[in-house]
Amino acid sequence: MAERDTFLQFPQHDHVFLGRDHERAERRTWAVIILCTVMMIAEIIGGALFGSLALIADGLHMSTHAGALLLAALAYTYARKYAGDRSFSFGTGKFGDLAGYSSAIVLAMIALLIGYEAIARFIDPVPIAFSEAIPIAALGLAVNVASAWLLAGGHHHDHGHGHSHVHGHSRGHDHDDGHEPAAHERGGGGYHRDNNMRAAIVHVMADAAVSVLVIAGLLLARTFGWLWMDPLVGLIGALVIANWSFGLLRDTGSILLDRTPDPRIAEEVRTAIESEGDQVTDLHLWRLGPGHLGAIVSVATSGTREPAHYRQRLAKFADLSHVTVEVHHLSPSS
Repeated sequence: MAERDTFLQFPQHDHVFLGRDHERAERRTWAVIILCTVMMIAEIIGGALFGSLALIADGLHMSTHAGALLLAALAYTYARKYAGDRSFSFGTGKFGDLAGYSSAIVLAMIALLIGYEAIARFIDPVPIAFSEAIPIAALGLAVNVASAWLLAGGHHHDHGHGHSHVHGHSRGHDHDDGHEPAAHERGGGGYHRDNNMRAAIVHVMADAAVSVLVIAGLLLARTFGWLWMDPLVGLIGALVIANWSFGLLRDTGSILLDRTPDPRIAEEVRTAIESEGDQVTDLHLWRLGPGHLGAIVSVATSGTREPAHYRQRLAKFADLSHVTVEVHHLSPSS
């Protein structure tokens, strides 16, 4: 067979590892940004017209909320726009995780600021304008509920995709594309999660949780004169946000550092290869994007099996979107 014909067996392939609902999630995020922006402008203008400093302050707070969501929307747009850029070795699927990590840092800063303000008010209580504060908190809660509903409408578990390819090499680089694996018998793990959407929802839910706590605290403070309830609920809200921030930082940070997303799958991959007496000498498993895993497998065998054999054994793992198989043939005396 001619050398040209040999290479034609292994055509070029893309590295698009975006979530299944990427474009829908992108549209939903932009819709929420528009909602928050309209609300922000209305509060600031309304506060200026009616002389309400509290309304202006809430409008400025809404601007920080819209800014955090803008980060998520831009990550979706950038990842989609440059999905085919081959300068990204493994695609742009991790842009959402990078945005989620950045959002988690912003959430941690917000938690610190709320906590600081709460402690300051414990030490030096300030008068509360209940007639303004309670309606504004209720309005903020309504906006957050609407935002959460819009975001959740485009947030599905990304456990399917229409692209998969596998590579193999043995004392050289033989590539295979167009491999369409069968569905893996076990359900997917957390690596299917869209952390960009998760971060956006956490921002909205954190704001909603604080709004609920604030409304409860203000009602109790007004009814019983417990002014200390306002800073107390603020401190509780700060702790809740800090906890969510830590979880998001932990999960997205692990992905950005290419930590093995699911040890069970790694063990199943090893078992699938070694079931015929061969040995996996090196195995790397990492997340490429929502619902997409990459793997590099080095196999030592005393037989004559080639990479295609091991690719076939790994075909049941539907989430393995990019696999490289390296085979080392041992001499009989080894």
